[in-house]
This record gives sequence, structure tokens and C-alpha cells, in this order.
Amino acid sequence: MRVVICGGGVIGACIALFLRRHGIDVVVVERTAVAAAASGKAGGFLARDWCAGSPLDALARRSFALHTQLPGEIAGDWGYRAMSAYSGFVAADGDPRRTKSSALGWLSDGVVIGQRIGIARDGATATGVEIDGEIIAADAVVIAMGPWSLLAAQWMSLPAVYGQRSPSIVYDLGAEVPADALFLEHEDGGGAVSIEVFPRADGSTHVTALSDIAPLPIDPAAVTPDAEAIARLQAMAERLSPLFRPEKIIARQACFRPVTQDGLPLIGRVPQSEGLYVATGHNVWGILNAPATGEAMAQLIAEGTTRHVDLAPFDPTRLPPLDPSLLQAR
Repeated sequence: MRVVICGGGVIGACIALFLRRHGIDVVVVERTAVAAAASGKAGGFLARDWCAGSPLDALARRSFALHTQLPGEIAGDWGYRAMSAYSGFVAADGDPRRTKSSALGWLSDGVVIGQRIGIARDGATATGVEIDGEIIAADAVVIAMGPWSLLAAQWMSLPAVYGQRSPSIVYDLGAEVPADALFLEHEDGGGAVSIEVFPRADGSTHVTALSDIAPLPIDPAAVTPDAEAIARLQAMAERLSPLFRPEKIIARQACFRPVTQDGLPLIGRVPQSEGLYVATGHNVWGILNAPATGEAMAQLIAEGTTRHVDLAPFDPTRLPPLDPSLLQAR
């Protein structure tokens, strides 16, 4: 059996991994580069129980467990490590709550840590894919192209997938920053803005805020951040800590996160199509939920069912299919 996976991000890579564990021949098709979009520009924060009470709970818990196992099973340069997470806010000058955070000494005066919020813990039959005029034959095809899955939705019975742009700055701070993720409220221009900080195992620190809606480029390589948003984000970061200096910046970037109408991913068989599957729309939890998504998709393709996660909440048929005329109107 051969499966072609369209998309070389974290979702496509995990599907390929678990299909190979079933002994299935896999071809991954990617137009730009491996992890060229959100998978290569995300903070990579993992949370085991932050989806409790939602349809994502079982998927997230299974995926979190797989994340702890995979670094010991696969050789390579892994950046997995346990972290704590804190919420708080950035107090303005004159705010009586403005104080020095004794718990996290690398932060500036005015960054108030409120609490610790996390601790370490038919239509058609798919027969292949055409690439530059050449057909790659396959017994099954998986669409895992993030927001670019919208391009496939116009000829499948798939719901719409939209792209939400997220700018970020990456700093090279080495071991100066401990393994503490921050989720802060920051007063910016009269309104509260959420800013997130993720120190990573390779010594880089990822800072992100100011997500917006923007036109999705056809080519992921053409994604660029908005200059004004990056300037605002840099100014916000410099208020958080004296460590966030301009000369420490190694990347100013943006990515498009795939989102659906109801906020849940599309995972499963494409309706009215034999041998065609989809896995996209994971929004901010793509890195977290990739392993369990890959495992479940591999089981579905190889065995016809899943053993660890019920995919019913993510069935593409729960939402109406995209009206192609709406896409053309854009």
C-alpha cells in the first residue's frame, strides 16, 4: 500500500511516521520546504490538560503522552523539555500593582506574575497526486496543508479552512532565560493585548502577539510579517525584560495558522471520496496535537478505525462544505 501526504508540516510528518510504523509506503509532497510555514515558526508550547472539557481533550492528552515518548524513540535534534507556565500582566507606569517579580528575576519591573498556570508534565476515488505533470500513484491521499488546504477544498466536499496570521520574534538568549512560558496581558495603545513568551531548549526564545487576518499567499515562502506589527511586538518585548535587546534578534517572522468555522480541526475521511483523507485546522494546537493526529490517521488508513482517540468530533461532515464561488470571489 502507498499513501501520498500533501503537506510537509508537523501534521504531515507525524502521519508519515505512524504510517511507516504500519509498514506502509509513504510519499510526502511539499512545494516549499519541510516545516516551511506554521510548523517551523510556532512557539511549540505543549499543554496536557488545557483542553479539558472540550472535544479536543482526548486528542490533546494522547498527543502529550506521545510527545514525551517520541524523543526517546527517534534519533535526531529534539528540543523537547518540561516547562512551567505563568500568567500575569504588564503594569503601566504609576500602576500601584507595579512591582518587581521575585519569582522570575529575569523580567523587568512592572511585569506582574499572577499565578502559575502549568507545571512540567463521492464523488471521487483518490488514485494519486499530480506533481508538475507527473502522477504519483497512491492507494490513499492525505491533505495536510494547513490553511492551504483551502485550495483543495474547492474540488472536494470539505469545509473552509482559513489562515490567521501570527507575527513573532525569535531571540537568541542562550541559558539566560529559564524554562518558564509566559502568558501576559499587555496594555498597548489603550487596549489589552495578549503576549506569549516561550523559551526553548535550543537557547532561543519565541515571542508572539498581535494576530490578525490577512490574505493568504499562494506560496508559503511568500509569507512575510507586517512591519508595523513587528515593531510593536519588539517594543512590547523590550518592556518585558532587558534581555530582549535588538542585537539578540535572530528572526522577525510570521506564519498562518489554519482555523475552521467552529475552531476544531478536520481529521478523517473526506466525504464522497474514496481513499481521500484530511488532517488540518488545528489552529494554535498544531504542534501539541500532531502526534496523536498522526497516530489516529495511520490507524484509520491502515486498519479502518482508531484505537486511542475518537475522531467523531473532528469529522469533516460536521460543517457545510466550502462554496467554491465564495473562494473565487476573494
